[in-house]
Amino acid sequence: MEALAVRLSGMDSYVEGAIRVVAFYDTLMRRRVDLPALARASAGLAECVVGIQLHSTGRVIRMAPDGRQAAAPPAPASTSAPVTLDEEEIGTVWLERPGPPASPASLDLDELLLDRLAIAVAAVAERYGPARTTMADPALVELAISADSDEAARARALRLLGFAADLPVRVVAVRSQLPLDRIGSLLCPGRPVKAAPVAQVGVILATTVDPTRLPADVRAGLGAAGTPDRSWREARTALRFTTPRQPVVHYADLGALALLAEVPQDAARNNADVVALARLADHPEDLETLETYCATGSLRRAADLLHLHHSSVARRLEQLGRTLGIELTEPTGLMRVRLALTAWRLLND
Repeated sequence: MEALAVRLSGMDSYVEGAIRVVAFYDTLMRRRVDLPALARASAGLAECVVGIQLHSTGRVIRMAPDGRQAAAPPAPASTSAPVTLDEEEIGTVWLERPGPPASPASLDLDELLLDRLAIAVAAVAERYGPARTTMADPALVELAISADSDEAARARALRLLGFAADLPVRVVAVRSQLPLDRIGSLLCPGRPVKAAPVAQVGVILATTVDPTRLPADVRAGLGAAGTPDRSWREARTALRFTTPRQPVVHYADLGALALLAEVPQDAARNNADVVALARLADHPEDLETLETYCATGSLRRAADLLHLHHSSVARRLEQLGRTLGIELTEPTGLMRVRLALTAWRLLND
C-alpha cells in the first residue's frame, strides 16, 4: 500500500491523502488496537482532538494530537459520523478541529478519516464483545428459542448472543412500527438484551424486562423466565391475547384463558357465540361497548370509560344481548361473551 501511495502521490493531493488514510487504518486494524489507542493514533493523523463514544457504555474517549487525553470541556465537533454494527448505530466518532471551516478537499479527507475510524471502532467493539448491539443474527436467535434445538446447540447460541450460562433468559414477542433495537433498549436498559425478527414477529431475549417502559402502541407478550424455547411459546401465545386496551400481556396472568389458544380454529369459528359475535365486526361502536363492559364487568364503569351516560350504555347492552342471544347482565352471559370475544380475537390475530 505504501508503495502504491508513492506511485500515485503525483496524481492529486486528495488521492494521496485518501490512500494514506486508508493504509493508516488498515495497519491499525491488523494490529488489533483498542479504543484508546485508536483515538490516540487518529488524533495524531488528524492533527486535532478526536472523540469516540459507544452508546452502550456512555464512555467518552477524547485524545489530543500529543497523545494525551484532551482537556475538558470538549469543543464543538467540526465533523462527526455514526458507528454502525449489524445495521444498528452503536456509537459516534468526531473531530474537534478548531478555527474557520476548512477547504472542501480538507473536509473530504476529514469525512474519509471518520468513516474509516467508525469502521475500526465497530470492529473493536465486535472483537471485544460480545458485540454490544441489540440486534442479533435471526438464525442465532431462532436456534436459541426453537423447540427443535438440542440443549448443547441452544447453550452455544445463547453464549454467542452474550448471555451467561447461569442466568435465566426471558423471551418477549412484540409487534410494533418502532425499530426492534429501540424496543429492546426500553425493555431492558443497561442489561444484556438481543432482538431479531423471527416468523414475522419481533423476538427480544433479555435477563430482566421492564414492560412499564414500553410506548402505548407496542404490543408485547411476555413469557416467564426459564428455558428460552418454553418462554418463546408462552410469549407468542401471550401476544395473541393483546388488545388496544391491554397492549402488554404476561403469559403467567392468562391462567386457564391460555387454553383458548389451543382450541382448533374450525371449532372456534363454528361456535354459535363466536358466529354471532363475528356479525358485529362491521359495527366498531358496538364492539367497543361490548369489550369495555366485559373488561370492567360494571355498567357504570363502562359508561365512564366510554364517556356516555350509564342509561345509554344499558340500552346498547340490552340491544346487543338480543342480537347475540345472550343475557349480558347475568354472570353466565358475561362469561360467555368474554370467552367469545377472546376466541374471536384469536381467530383474527
